Amino acid sequence: MQNRYSWKSYFVVLSDYQQWANDRLFAALGGIDHALLQSPQGLFFGTIHHTVDHIMLVNRLWLGRLRGDIPEVDFQAVTYPDWNQLIEATQRQAEELTLWLEACTEDWFDGRLDYVSSKGEARSMWMRDVLTHMMNHQTHHRGQISAVITRLGGAAPEMDYVYYKREMEGYMETIRDDQSLSSGATSPSSLA
Repeated sequence: MQNRYSWKSYFVVLSDYQQWANDRLFAALGGIDHALLQSPQGLFFGTIHHTVDHIMLVNRLWLGRLRGDIPEVDFQAVTYPDWNQLIEATQRQAEELTLWLEACTEDWFDGRLDYVSSKGEARSMWMRDVLTHMMNHQTHHRGQISAVITRLGGAAPEMDYVYYKREMEGYMETIRDDQSLSSGATSPSSLA
């Protein structure tokens, strides 16, 4: 029988990937002059800083909706003017989403979310569609920022999902090897 990859597993992994990709983006941005993070770069939200703030705010908004809260957000203002605080808040928000999704039941992912849009309109979406939007939204804006990094002369961060999976598989292999050594096993097949 084939193992089924549940919606829960899928979105928990994708949420973890978001944090991993953000780490790579922030590392690449660490090589960019701080003043350039604050200057207009032709992005929808103008600056790199405001675009990252927008990513964080959209995640906060949707996670609040998923929890049944109605968070106040202002997409025109920058919530975290301090760059390092923004990075911390963005990564904390990503981790919070992953942990929250891990606590959800499998059935929750087959449900619907009824919410009020930013324009005050009643809406309803499948949970899977909400989560897909959240994940793709981040990827969309990271791609925009990555293009600016290369335009400014920086190296584009490797943020493709396949690199995340390879890194995680390598990490899991290391854990299996460590467990093998501590249990006295001498070959990978002895772990089976």
